[in-house]
Amino acid sequence: MTKILLLSDSHSYIDDRILDYAKQADEIWHCGDFGSFEIIEQLEKIKPLKGVYGNIDGAKIRSEFPEVIRFLCEGTEVLMIHIGGYPGKYTPLAQKKISEKAPKLFISGHSHILKAMYDQKNNLLHLNPGACGKQGWHKMRTMMRFVIDGEEIKDLEIIELGTKI
Repeated sequence: MTKILLLSDSHSYIDDRILDYAKQADEIWHCGDFGSFEIIEQLEKIKPLKGVYGNIDGAKIRSEFPEVIRFLCEGTEVLMIHIGGYPGKYTPLAQKKISEKAPKLFISGHSHILKAMYDQKNNLLHLNPGACGKQGWHKMRTMMRFVIDGEEIKDLEIIELGTKI
């Protein structure tokens, strides 16, 4: 059983609440737009970090994180892309990667819109944790946590971190 904290779009901002939730997880997954390498260093001090770079991330972050990552967590195949769209409206890159081999869990960020949707066509769960940072048009800062137990994804929680102000 692996407890996951799922973040995206921190845009160089992290606070004690995010760090406290990170301490409760087994792994931290970040869907891009870290904003600064300091965010990565803070998170890596707490728990193992997996992630992808986002469209605002510079060369240093892009040298450390891929555009797309596919990995196994226990028995669950995961695909993560920063700009991926959502079921029925995937980006061309996301659609290509899903078509090559559909994961059980597809994760993206970028939109700053929290979504949890089941894609019946591709038989996968799509998650977008919204944005935990303060930059962007979103009003509520959000992230998610859940558990992967073998091939089962369970105990999904939406965490509201408060407004950007």
